[in-house]
Amino acid sequence: MAATPQRPATPRRKVSRHRGEGQWAVGHFTPLNGNEQFKKDDDGLNVRTRIETIYSKRGFDSIDPNDLRGRMRWWGLYTQRKPGIDGGKTAILEPEELDDKYFMLRVRIDGGRLTTQQLRVIGEISQEFARGTADITDRQNIQLHWIRIEDVPEIWNRLEAVGLSTTEACGDTPRVIIGSPVAGIAEDEIIDGTPAIDEIHSRYIGSKEFSNLPRKFKTAISGSPLLDVAHEINDVAFVGVEHPEHGPGFDLWVGGGLSTNPKIGVRLGTWVPLDEVPDVWAGVIGIFRDYGYRRLRTRARLKFLVADWGAEKFRQVLEDEYLKRKLTDGPAPADPVERWRDHVGVHRQQDGRYYVGFAPRVGRVDGATLTKIAELAEAHGSGRVRTTVEQKMIVLDVAEEQVEPLVEALEALDLTAKPSSFRRGTMACTGIEYCKLAIVETKARGSALIDELERRIPDFDEPITININGCPNACARIQVADIGLKGQLVLDDQGQQVEGYQVHLGGALGLQAGFGRKVRGLKVTSEELPDYVERVLKRFQAEREDGERFATWAARASEEALS
Repeated sequence: MAATPQRPATPRRKVSRHRGEGQWAVGHFTPLNGNEQFKKDDDGLNVRTRIETIYSKRGFDSIDPNDLRGRMRWWGLYTQRKPGIDGGKTAILEPEELDDKYFMLRVRIDGGRLTTQQLRVIGEISQEFARGTADITDRQNIQLHWIRIEDVPEIWNRLEAVGLSTTEACGDTPRVIIGSPVAGIAEDEIIDGTPAIDEIHSRYIGSKEFSNLPRKFKTAISGSPLLDVAHEINDVAFVGVEHPEHGPGFDLWVGGGLSTNPKIGVRLGTWVPLDEVPDVWAGVIGIFRDYGYRRLRTRARLKFLVADWGAEKFRQVLEDEYLKRKLTDGPAPADPVERWRDHVGVHRQQDGRYYVGFAPRVGRVDGATLTKIAELAEAHGSGRVRTTVEQKMIVLDVAEEQVEPLVEALEALDLTAKPSSFRRGTMACTGIEYCKLAIVETKARGSALIDELERRIPDFDEPITININGCPNACARIQVADIGLKGQLVLDDQGQQVEGYQVHLGGALGLQAGFGRKVRGLKVTSEELPDYVERVLKRFQAEREDGERFATWAARASEEALS
């Protein structure tokens, strides 16, 4: 009788105890990755003392690695990319191989509000310490490059002497609070959110109450009916609305964000009066601090918690555990009536004076230009300027008779208040020039693209957004642009690996907010980019229905039309 064959032994499955998501609120305080460990070892805010007393005196090589690539971000400092390292090396080299011995320094500008004195100081710092560099970001900050650690204390002294800082401009912290750049002055404003921005900043920025978050936390507050702060893609946003019983206040949104897992924020269905915004903000960020996922950095943004909980549970926890009271139900914001929301051009203020919005090229300026803008504003009767979330600037409080002289003076600096749709609608992130995460060039590419499109399609006057990003992280909001360009290495006609972009088409914020469409296999080289964009825009012009927006057309167009 044949022996019964023996079944092979089933390998014993290794049972690993699940360590949870690192949520403090459920008792998971043990750090589960290196970032959580260095934050537990020492609060990021404490690094300032070491910068001032040790690193600035002993130089770059004296900086502890956990400070260099971690805690120094709490004070707006990132190491910048070493020159000459191509995009193919970005994901291959170790951090210390990518690091230059210079820093990007981000100046925090809450609400985009600057006096001309403050702008002049930033311009002077740029010229003296940053080789003249300056970029306006899409979160209303100004970034400088080529900063030496030895100069940082003096830069802080000069900024703080005029009421500016770099406190929590980066890091796992409450980043800059973006706000309507025309808050308190626009004729059509629903409510001025400035007092709430100031109160949040005064109470919480630089406080250790919220200086150890799972990841960065982005805030937007605006009472403009133009919905001018990209509220749908912030961790928390307060959007101006008119309640039928209670009057003007804010609609509360949570859980928006882009990067490699983009999500549109969700409404909690509440109406928040102006004086309660700081407390509600503290409740939302408190939930993030306590319940946010700290195990994996890729899931550590608030959007993942909101996606798992849903709006109803999030609101319940906010009310029951943090505010200890119920919130008032409220209406959603109305759709904006304007297609452009950047405040570029000449506009009348509440007080009868005017503000003038103008467009630098893809946010790139320089220290001398910033100083000149301050001088021009003052020469035409203004002491206040603003930055916008579209990498633009605004001069406030201009008397009617000074408007045209100011517009002409700005034009002479290549800062036009009457830009083409391409100049007005093109944004770009920092790119490979300075960023260690980038794969391709962005700023120069964006500027050259503007010139080419103005030359090739001079009659194009539809609102169009073209957002260029150097990597997948979406700092330039590629998924919500009409044409979003995500930098990557692609193959050209000869099979050579070159800089190029994956294309997203038809994203939008405000009206019908949503993410762009990706056409299968659609990638363009940097060299082909002007040809591609020209081709798609001409097809849009030929095929669009009367009054149709690019995003709507792109959603229905054939893949052939978009290729």
